[in-house]
Amino acid sequence: MGQESNVRSVRVLLADDHPVLLAGLRRLLSDEFELVGAVADGQALVALAQKLRPDVIVVDISMPGMNGLEAARRIRRVLPETKFMVLSVHSESVYVEEAFRVGVRAYVLKQSPPEELFTALRAVVAGRTYVTPLIENQPTQRQPRLTSRQLAVLELVADGLQNKEIAQKLHITVKTVEYHKRRLMDQLSIRTAAGLTRYALGQGTLSREKSR
Repeated sequence: MGQESNVRSVRVLLADDHPVLLAGLRRLLSDEFELVGAVADGQALVALAQKLRPDVIVVDISMPGMNGLEAARRIRRVLPETKFMVLSVHSESVYVEEAFRVGVRAYVLKQSPPEELFTALRAVVAGRTYVTPLIENQPTQRQPRLTSRQLAVLELVADGLQNKEIAQKLHITVKTVEYHKRRLMDQLSIRTAAGLTRYALGQGTLSREKSR
């Protein structure tokens, strides 16, 4: 009884740019956890997390403006005790590895069964890590090691944004965008922006369309 009471007192913040999914998560999780809020983009998540100071944040990766991993990295600087669980369509190892590098404790896919969300959240609350078997059972492939900022730039390149627009979205300079694009091309052995776009599409970076 005491353990159930402790779980029910866990304060959870949700972040996903799909309103139908957010509504479903609210209904699904509200019986066991205290849901303190929901946001639809990374910048709003950073702001609301600092205001609400939740115990756990359930976050999507691909969101407008700032992706979930970049938001998690920024939040952990000021709220190191807040724990993160990713709920994403991305099963590629490049995303999973970067998620755990920035401090995520659990990684679940949107196609996972609903009960797996509870399993993952309970593991996070108990101080453990969790990765969905849907990923663990996939054959491993060597992937380049990309940072959350590189993934954010790559996603916006795939969305068709120009350097100036990417800089505005990520609140960095155009020169910084150019630097990240050069580093991406070097690491991925790609010569052109069109090549970056093809790589992003192949890795499932444009997940907003896929998740709808």
